[in-house]
Amino acid sequence: MVKQLYRVEEVAEILSMGRSKVYDLIRSGRLASVKEGTMRRVTEQAIQEYVASLGRDEVCWRG
Repeated sequence: MVKQLYRVEEVAEILSMGRSKVYDLIRSGRLASVKEGTMRRVTEQAIQEYVASLGRDEVCWRG
């Protein structure tokens, strides 16, 4: 079975960033998450959408 929900700590490891940064992304709305009781989880799809958005957010400067 493929894992569908990831803990914030797992997302931080997957994205090579700190746990606080992942929470910042969630608070800002750039990374979607779900909450069940006190547990915050991120879907595989939300991770993929965030990574895809990184290329769209960049501004290309040409000299």
